[in-house]
Amino acid sequence: DNEWTRARDGSPIRPYDMATDTMSEFMGVRADPLDEAVSGELRKLTGPVSVDGKAAKRQYGYGLDARLNDSFKAVNLLIDQGITVRRVRKPTEGLQLGDFIVPPGKEPIIADVAKKTGVDFRELKTGGSDGTQEAKRLRVGMYQRYRGGNMDEGWTRLLLEQFAFPYTTLLDAEIKKGGLNDKYDLVILPDDSTFAMTGDRADERRDERGGGARFREELYPPEYRSGFGKEGVDALKAFVQKGGKLVTFGRSTDFAIEKLELPIRNVLANRPAKEFFCPGSTLRAKFDRSNPLAYGMPAEGLVLFFNSPVFEIIPNEFNERYQTVVTYADTDILQSGWLIGPEALAKKPAMVSAKYGDGEVILIGFRAQHRAQTHGTFKLLFNCLIR
Repeated sequence: DNEWTRARDGSPIRPYDMATDTMSEFMGVRADPLDEAVSGELRKLTGPVSVDGKAAKRQYGYGLDARLNDSFKAVNLLIDQGITVRRVRKPTEGLQLGDFIVPPGKEPIIADVAKKTGVDFRELKTGGSDGTQEAKRLRVGMYQRYRGGNMDEGWTRLLLEQFAFPYTTLLDAEIKKGGLNDKYDLVILPDDSTFAMTGDRADERRDERGGGARFREELYPPEYRSGFGKEGVDALKAFVQKGGKLVTFGRSTDFAIEKLELPIRNVLANRPAKEFFCPGSTLRAKFDRSNPLAYGMPAEGLVLFFNSPVFEIIPNEFNERYQTVVTYADTDILQSGWLIGPEALAKKPAMVSAKYGDGEVILIGFRAQHRAQTHGTFKLLFNCLIR
């Protein structure tokens, strides 16, 4: 950050893409610098390394570590085979909050899943089910629009497919029709502007970042003009009120806050770049591991921030319905990249869950599934999909 990166008025000039692309940080992997040449019996790798998980026959069944992303893939493959999996809600000997329990008796299937995923099926010491409940895989719908397409939706599809999560693509017509609870337990709105989703010109004017104005509707055939309008807003609102879950990423959290009238605000809205600027950086955060949405996460870790909203829960008479799942660190927030104005983030919520009617709205401000690369925060989405 110097005179070459600043405009004449002192505003930072945006980089072409992101301020950091540090894969070890995205993936939650420690990288150690080497101060001298490495010697020894080394073999050059010419392709992917295949690792078979261990799954010896066990009397009481098996445990799967919820800290591993691939444990969720293993659970999905087991559920596909009709095997009931349980989830730990109260830690016991050898099992942590969120770990999975697989019953004995299906050893050929379990051995095959262990081989496909590389996950070790650990031995259980007892066969009791106290402090556990059946892991429920939710019926997922994900919104997809036309109007130029949405990269974040494509990345999220790729991620779900990589980890064997079934989902259904939701288009405008189905949302506007309503009755979503009959088919879905959870709806995902990938990062997008409110206008791009609703197609409402009033939303375009309110959208501080625009994002939709460049798509001139007259250039598209009517059947490819996207936007679910007020009908879709009402349908999504009814879906949550009747017990559905709505997961929103990045800018789509603005949609949830405005259209569902949540007492939450984005503290960075309309803040000039000279005061706050963070164009794609890894930041330090704290995770509430007692919350089921953060099972398997470390107490402290990294998240990817890219023009992301940061939340404040406005005091109200129903504050007990709002839970902060992820919070930015108190100090020393920047891990790598570029951050101007860190005080705007300190101790602020980065991920919030809100009870709404009989359902739940989950606001994930940062790039938890960015380009299907940020392995370190995948579980924050996976925990939404398997409860």
